[in-house]
Amino acid sequence: MSIDDIKILITDDSILARKQLKDIISTLGSPTFIEATDGQSAIDKYKETKPDLVFLDIVMPKKDGNMAIEEIMSFDPDATIIIASSVGTQSQLKLAISSGAKDFIQKPLDKGQVINVINKFLEGR
Repeated sequence: MSIDDIKILITDDSILARKQLKDIISTLGSPTFIEATDGQSAIDKYKETKPDLVFLDIVMPKKDGNMAIEEIMSFDPDATIIIASSVGTQSQLKLAISSGAKDFIQKPLDKGQVINVINKFLEGR
């Protein structure tokens, strides 16, 4: 599968963080991007658009990333969710992974790390 054939949901309350992630991913091709600004919006947009890949911050308004992971995974157990967060406490990361997140990217974002996660996802399709 090509990156041009997938839909990616990027959820972060920071417009700058969403833009940075989109810019890095766009160096690989032209996927369809869907954006959300909080956990509840991520859940709603996931159900509406069924993206192939989700990038999700942990600390956000309305519902945090861990609550969003749980709801998305209960709706679609096959969802591929990657945490992209500056919050790196062991307990929050363990909760995210145990709730169904597949990987974690530390912010500030490292271009190489983002590209590796995308390539790993594309190879697994």
